[in-house]
Amino acid sequence: MLDECRAEGFEVQPGDLGENVLTRGVDLLALPRGTRLHLGPQAVVEVTGLRNPCAQIDAFMPGLLRVMVQPRPGGPPALRCGVMGIVLAGGEVRVGDDIRAEWPAAPYHHLERV
Repeated sequence: MLDECRAEGFEVQPGDLGENVLTRGVDLLALPRGTRLHLGPQAVVEVTGLRNPCAQIDAFMPGLLRVMVQPRPGGPPALRCGVMGIVLAGGEVRVGDDIRAEWPAAPYHHLERV
């Protein structure tokens, strides 16, 4: 997400948008609800839904909201501002830790705004 913001000319730094964990190489938006993200050796976060972008993003940096909400022909807009989750197991998470996604049992449910 931050790379996409920078590509659009917005200099957004880690933590600027209230995120607690940043990932690279994990398509968070494609995960089904209930996926468990194993962060480092101990922490586990269960994905509960899509983070809902709001006007505060534009208050922080005018025009940034249009990067986070992309129109899609014939469908709802694509929300690109991350996911929300609940912590199932705590633990220290460090820069460079591995992330493993454990999908829930089928049937899968798409992420919705929370």
